[in-house]
Amino acid sequence: MSDLRKFDFRVIKKHAQELRTNLTDSEKILWKELRGRKLSGCKFLRQHPILYKGNLVRFNYSIADFYCNEKKVVIELDGPVHDVNEEYDMFRDSELQNLGIRILRIKNEEIINMNEVLPKIKVFIDSIH
Repeated sequence: MSDLRKFDFRVIKKHAQELRTNLTDSEKILWKELRGRKLSGCKFLRQHPILYKGNLVRFNYSIADFYCNEKKVVIELDGPVHDVNEEYDMFRDSELQNLGIRILRIKNEEIINMNEVLPKIKVFIDSIH
């Protein structure tokens, strides 16, 4: 077996770090509201890799915009790229739901009005026991 096919979490970690370094404007705005357990006392991680359906040779993975392990919640901000990737998003959501993870999708345009977005996220999170 060639070394190229072996699982290397460092590659996934590096990809996540690059995404954290290059947050979109919407992600930066929402991160200010989520970091430091500001919302419902939940700890969120940004650009967090989640592995699914794999083995030691190959893992499929997704990098969640924001992830709360305590509640098993992913918050995804959907920009224009998601308009052309709807099929992949549905597949990915299905795989995450199979892991017991709930997903809340928010359009980038919604971030403009945080007075509506934050209560929406809070209700979603608080509904999970």
